[in-house]
Amino acid sequence: MAPSTKTVLIPIAHGTEPLEAVAMITTLRRGGADVTVASVETQVGVDACHGIKMVADTLLSDITDSIFDLIVLPGGLPGGETLKNCKPLENMVKKQDADGRLNAAICCAPALALGTWGLLQGKKATGYPVFMEKLAATCATAVESRVQIDGRIVTSRGPGTTIEFSITLVEQLYGKEKADEVSSILLVRPNPGEEYTFTELNKTEWLFEDTPQILVPIAEDSEETEAIALVDILRRAKANVVIAAIGNSLEVVGSCKAKLVGDVLLDEVAEKSFDLIVLPGGNGAQRFASCEKLVNMLKKQAEANKPYGGICKSPVYVFEHNGLLKGKKATTHPRVSNELSDQSHIDHRVVVDGNLITSRAPGTAMEFSLAIVEKFYGREKALQLAKATLV
Repeated sequence: MAPSTKTVLIPIAHGTEPLEAVAMITTLRRGGADVTVASVETQVGVDACHGIKMVADTLLSDITDSIFDLIVLPGGLPGGETLKNCKPLENMVKKQDADGRLNAAICCAPALALGTWGLLQGKKATGYPVFMEKLAATCATAVESRVQIDGRIVTSRGPGTTIEFSITLVEQLYGKEKADEVSSILLVRPNPGEEYTFTELNKTEWLFEDTPQILVPIAEDSEETEAIALVDILRRAKANVVIAAIGNSLEVVGSCKAKLVGDVLLDEVAEKSFDLIVLPGGNGAQRFASCEKLVNMLKKQAEANKPYGGICKSPVYVFEHNGLLKGKKATTHPRVSNELSDQSHIDHRVVVDGNLITSRAPGTAMEFSLAIVEKFYGREKALQLAKATLV
């Protein structure tokens, strides 16, 4: 490890909010931090919210004597309660505070954990809206900032504020220049908290029977925040989302070394019909492109005029290179946008062209997911979800 590398602990539990945890893990690793994901349960695998499985690097019980530059707590229920009731974690966080090192928490965790442990007395702090009263009861000054810094404690509100929160933590560890660099790679929203928008051309109705059936493939080196944002938001909307792993293992390691877990192998659902097939990006897009079964599924989807989509590098590596963008407008990650044959919409964050939806980067993944919700369920439901997740 380089001498300047900062160490970060992110504890997880059954019922942790996976989008918060994964966005923190990946953003901090992009910033150069050595992040340890530790399960407070008796096994490294946890069942996070929305049916998403996470796999930690280690058990917290094995590292209680370790020192970290930052300990950051994700939210979610019952995960936040479990973190609060974990005595070894409480002791580590209290020692962290006493030694003048950074602590941070998001969503329910500022009130449930930091507040209950007495670390917010006289501090300004924020959290998920329904926990603001509980936050104030811990003798904190509850504020509605998307991210709040007070001394060596940083707090934030929910899934939609997690990337901003994580960029702030990168700045606390490494300075503004590094934070700005990570922010520009992720394409963080320039107007966080404002109503999300997307560009739509050739408007068509996206149809489904009863419940949208949605396939989200994952592969080695898939971008984790993009994958989890899709699954998290679409399952909140009550769509039936199937995570399908490419290859022979349900567990894959993403582009920032976070572990993703499929519900099934792609081979098991290759003959099934879906209302939408939507791909995360990262270098996993190249693995998608070399997966003949997936490419054939996408070609059949397009031929049937059924919705398909991709974010980050997938529009180029999978769609452009397989003729799936002919006559379509699309966007993609800036690093590969010169490979699009039609570059007229590359600066748009989310583009819908008929049955095709594309987007750009982890920082646009929530807008991308909400646009899909809107296409299936209407804008009112999408805006309700945006409010609930603090997009």
